[in-house]
Amino acid sequence: MTENTKERLLETAQRLFGQQGYDATSLRHIIAEAGVNLAAIHYHFGSKEELLDEIIQRSAGPVNEQRLALLDRAEAEAGGCPLSVEKVLHAFLWPMSTAADENPEFVRLMGRIHAEGMLHTIVQRHFQAVLARFVPAMRKAVPHLSPEEFLWRMHFMIGAMAHTMCGAPDFTRVTEAPGDFSRRIEFLIRFLSGGFHAPEGAGVEVKE
Repeated sequence: MTENTKERLLETAQRLFGQQGYDATSLRHIIAEAGVNLAAIHYHFGSKEELLDEIIQRSAGPVNEQRLALLDRAEAEAGGCPLSVEKVLHAFLWPMSTAADENPEFVRLMGRIHAEGMLHTIVQRHFQAVLARFVPAMRKAVPHLSPEEFLWRMHFMIGAMAHTMCGAPDFTRVTEAPGDFSRRIEFLIRFLSGGFHAPEGAGVEVKE
């Protein structure tokens, strides 16, 4: 019964956070929707912040493990040589597609977190170990870029990923079809690959 209560709280909180936002969702709203008392939520999680952390960890944790496993395999196959941009992007992005198709509510939640300006905090708590492996791997893949240029392109990568996966407004309407996250990842890898391969300083001249 205790585990059932915990799971019900996690599912309810994930849905409500995704639908109406983290700040707008109170613990009382969550327990009312889940049909439990306030003591239950404090027993299992202690606070709303800890509840959000566990929601993210249970979905992002397996994705991060798969990311690192794919990166380990790619590096082993490379025999000490730098990986290609495409290999790094595939290891980092592809595990998200299956998780997103299996749990669209989590994708909606991450979209809300992005919109509410909480993404930086979430990254610091749940994605540092992954970034500590992937950022150096990508840096080795693009030695032609200066440190500043590299960081800007990483910045744009995170923005493109969040926009693609997290339900940002889409005037093109191409992201409206449900269950197409694997196709989104394919398009995203091609797009980002071109961006990372582009030579530095190849700007477009703007004429008056």
